[in-house]
Amino acid sequence: MSSFRARLALKAYRLGGIAISPLMSPYLALRAANGKEDGARRGERFGHPSANRPQGPLIWFHAASVGETSAVVPLIREIRQRNIHVLLTTGTMTSAQVTRERLGEEVIHQYVPLDLKPSVARFLEYWQPDCAIIAESEIWPTTIGELGKRGIPQILVNARMSDRSFSRWQRSPSLAAALMEKMALVLAQSDVDAERFRDLGALQVSTSGNLKVDTDAPPYDAAVLAEYSNQIGTRRTWAAVSTFEGEENAAAVVHRTLKARDDLLTILVPRHPERCDDIEKMLLAQGLKVARRTRNDPLTPDVDVFLGDTIGEMGLYLRLTQVTFVGRSLFENKGGQNPIEPAMTGCAILTGGHVQNFREAYQTLARNGGARMVRDTEMLAKGVHYLLTNDTARATMIESGFTAVHEMRGALTATIKGLEPYINPLTLKARLLPKGAQA
Repeated sequence: MSSFRARLALKAYRLGGIAISPLMSPYLALRAANGKEDGARRGERFGHPSANRPQGPLIWFHAASVGETSAVVPLIREIRQRNIHVLLTTGTMTSAQVTRERLGEEVIHQYVPLDLKPSVARFLEYWQPDCAIIAESEIWPTTIGELGKRGIPQILVNARMSDRSFSRWQRSPSLAAALMEKMALVLAQSDVDAERFRDLGALQVSTSGNLKVDTDAPPYDAAVLAEYSNQIGTRRTWAAVSTFEGEENAAAVVHRTLKARDDLLTILVPRHPERCDDIEKMLLAQGLKVARRTRNDPLTPDVDVFLGDTIGEMGLYLRLTQVTFVGRSLFENKGGQNPIEPAMTGCAILTGGHVQNFREAYQTLARNGGARMVRDTEMLAKGVHYLLTNDTARATMIESGFTAVHEMRGALTATIKGLEPYINPLTLKARLLPKGAQA
C-alpha cells in the first residue's frame, strides 16, 4: 500500500469509528479484536478458507455482530429459497454461534477477513461472490476498493448512519464520496438515514425500513423459562437490559428504593457480559444478593439481582418480566439500544433520553404509547414502581408496543424488492445449473 493510500485508508477508519487500522500488523489487528477470536479458525481472518466454495451463484453477506446477524436471518432465508448459495461472514464468536443456531447448514459461515489487501484479495479470489450485501453500517475502505476493482456489486441493507458517524464523515466529504459512490445500492432504515447517505455521496439510495422489526421474537429455552418462573413465583420483576457503565448502579439504586415497598427481583443484563465480575462486586458492596446465569444460581427468595451474564438469551430474560428499561440511554450522549425485542416479547418499555441511534423506533413506540422516557434514576424508579403496581397501565403499554411493532413491519418485503435487479439474474443462473449442482 502506498503511503498516500495508507493515510487515506487510516483517515477513513478514524472517521468511521473503526478500531482496526489497515496500518496495523496482522498480529496487532487480531489483538484489537479483544479476545473475540476463535483461535482454531484464525486463518479465516487472513482470507484463508475453511470450507469449499459450492458451484453456482453465491452472495456474500456480512453482519458484524449478533444484532446485525439476527436482522439478516429472514433475508438470507428468502435468498436461499431461490437456490442461491450464501456465504455469511461475522466478526465475533457470539455471532458465529447465532449463525449456527438460527441458520445451521443453510449458509457457509466464515469469519470476516481483516481489511488488509492480501487478506481481502485472497478471500475474494477464492469465494468469487456474485454480490456483496453488508448489514447496517460497516464501512471497510480496503474491502470496498477490492470489490470495486472486481466489479462485484456491493449493497448496504438495513443501513443506518448515527449522528456521530455522520458528523465525522461530513468533515471529509471527498473521502466519503469516494467510498459511498462505490455502493451499487443503499437500502436505509429511515428517511433520515437515506438522506445522510445521499449527502455523503451514495448514488442509489432508498428507504426500506428496519429489518430487525421483521425478525421473529428472540428465542428462548422453554424448560429454563419454566424453571426460573417457578422460582420467582409471585415476586414482582423488572429488567434493565443492554446496560452500559453507570446504568447498573442506577438499577441497583432503583432496586434498593423499591425493595421496601415490593417483594422485588431485578433482572440486570449488561450489554457486555465481560463486565459482570465488576458489576457483581459493585452490587455486593451495596448489600445486594446476586444470582448469575452462568453459575446456574437459583432465584431464591432472598436474591435481589439476577445477573444475566450470557449472550444469546435475551429472549429468556425479557420473558421473565413485563417491565423493561433499555440501556445506553440514561447517561451522556450514547445513542441508545434497540427497543424492538422488548416490544416484541410483551414488555412495557422505559428508556433514558439519549436514543438518537434508534430515533424512529422510539418515536413510533412513544406515539403509540408503548415506551416512556425518563430523565434520571429517580424518575426511573418512579416509572418502574408505577408500571409494576398499575396492571391496567402496564397492559396498555404492552399492547401499544405490539401495535407499534406491527406498524413498523414491512422492511423485508421492501428490501427484497430493492434487491431484485441483483438477485433475479442469480436466481435464473441457479435454475440453469445441472440438477446435482443446485443448492
